[in-house]
Amino acid sequence: MPRPGFVLDVDKSTPPVLFHHGEGFRLEKLPADRTRVIYPGEPLDALDDVEAEIQHALLNPLEMDPLPTLLKPGMKLTIAFDDVSLPLPPMKRPDIRQRVIEAVLDMAAAAGVDDVHLIAALALHRRMTEDELRQAVGDRVYDAFAPQGALYNHDAEDPDNLAFLGETKHGEEVEINKRAAESDLLIYVNINIVSMDGGHKSTATGLASYRSIKHHHNVHTMEHSKSFMDRHNSELHHSNWRMGKVIADAGVKVFQIETTINNDTFGQDGPMSVLAKREWEWTAKDRVSFIGMQQGLKRVSSSTRRKIFQAHRAPYGVTSVTAGAIEPVHERTLEKCFDQHIVEVEGQTDILTMGLPYICPYNVNSIMNPILVMCLGLGYFFNMYRGKPLVREGGVLIMTHPTPWEFHPVHHPSYIDFFEQVLADTTDPKEIEQKWEKQFAEDEWYRHLYRTSYAYHGVHPFYMWYWGSHALKHLGRVIIVGGDKRAVHRLGFKAASTLNDAFEMAEDVVGRHPTITHLKNPPILMADVK
Repeated sequence: MPRPGFVLDVDKSTPPVLFHHGEGFRLEKLPADRTRVIYPGEPLDALDDVEAEIQHALLNPLEMDPLPTLLKPGMKLTIAFDDVSLPLPPMKRPDIRQRVIEAVLDMAAAAGVDDVHLIAALALHRRMTEDELRQAVGDRVYDAFAPQGALYNHDAEDPDNLAFLGETKHGEEVEINKRAAESDLLIYVNINIVSMDGGHKSTATGLASYRSIKHHHNVHTMEHSKSFMDRHNSELHHSNWRMGKVIADAGVKVFQIETTINNDTFGQDGPMSVLAKREWEWTAKDRVSFIGMQQGLKRVSSSTRRKIFQAHRAPYGVTSVTAGAIEPVHERTLEKCFDQHIVEVEGQTDILTMGLPYICPYNVNSIMNPILVMCLGLGYFFNMYRGKPLVREGGVLIMTHPTPWEFHPVHHPSYIDFFEQVLADTTDPKEIEQKWEKQFAEDEWYRHLYRTSYAYHGVHPFYMWYWGSHALKHLGRVIIVGGDKRAVHRLGFKAASTLNDAFEMAEDVVGRHPTITHLKNPPILMADVK
């Protein structure tokens, strides 16, 4: 059996611990007798026969009829799937979305269904390129559907292809993709890399418009989501579940297919496999491999380092495939996610440290700009808990990342203006929302770039900032080690050259001899804090 995650109490014999640092790494000696390191569990065993498991799921769905009985000649069938933001890093081909979609299409063809559309559920994310779509659905599916316009990206700003379905009891407007809403059957194909994904969020967010998404991607909702990874304590999910009821009441029939993968991010052999190992178990070969990789990366340009890492494809193993009605399917999916990710932790800490890697959901084949550094650290990694945050209220978060003052001009045009204009004015999420959001959300140039190029929606950098609003309210200070000082200060954070400098700065907030917890992530883990 793979070894579960665990908590290591650091003593004087503990070797330096690996910290991710963007497209690079740091080895840090942590203070003894008051530091602990949370390690992820080893990858769960993958399914022996993924195709057989897919067939079983489609023929034995939860609380719905078998898929072949739902498919009829002359029906309108739409298949939606998660976009390029999942999984991270991208998985080796064949992607599990491809394998599921091919099985669904085979059943549809056997049933005589010929009106089929495939839609990448982007929400307000950038459009996927041809290469990215081919990675997700495979060449056979792409070549069969894309040329005839039956495989495409969802457009959350297309007034002719959006359907308003009603409002929730909280006054939340529900507007989703018109083709999906008017289909006789909507099949959603999902990848759950973390417990935040899936469920009603798939359709209610992935196929929605700004008019709809703004009701839960706002400061109030984010501040009241006490961990996005714990659905029952997440106001974001409560809103999506309410919207899901409106979608169902409007007659949209959804057949949900959810899949889970293990955390085999770096493989079990090859130079990157050392990144998933526990430092005291490194062999002489591992140490040589790590040093060679670290020094080699320092000798090349940042753009070359970025290309090297973005080319990595993770050898994830598929651990479950579940189909049927949304809610029972999602409950089973969550069980599988927690089996892989949960690590039990006793109590909170004064200082939480984390090394941020080169990738987050919004810089695939792109650049990790400073706003995305904030979002990854305060929005995602901070929220990788169930129960209580790992760090106490008023505590300090220390992150390591180069945080370059650099942006992808095609993918993140509104991010540039947000960084230069909005954050130069204020870093307060509520003030930002009230003063600036409407201007960016309704800007015709940003809307044009979102619809016709490969740009994130004009409002997207606002949502990334709001994503960290709970952490901003909870923490006493945020420090970034090794980051561009000007960029770090623009974010409203403190900059430190070394980890020891950051610890000294943190003591000004939390007092002398604080407790320290290091979140050893990635591979992904989720702390169950008692």
